[in-house]
Amino acid sequence: MPIYDYKCNDCGKTYDVFHKVREVAEDVVCPTCGSAKHTRLLSAPSFSMGSQPDVPSCQTGGCCGGGSCGLN
Repeated sequence: MPIYDYKCNDCGKTYDVFHKVREVAEDVVCPTCGSAKHTRLLSAPSFSMGSQPDVPSCQTGGCCGGGSCGLN
């Protein structure tokens, strides 16, 4: 289920909504004041799909002591 961030236009609070498959933005209400007037915010994903250069690897001798794991 995708997660969307919203900001209430009436009270100014921000909140997350876990959208179900058939749920639409018109069904979303502010949990603080109950208003249906909101703005959907852009949010960055909380995971990375790239490599992490600061994590030691076997090829640089970081994880198993000088490449003793048989990769070299």
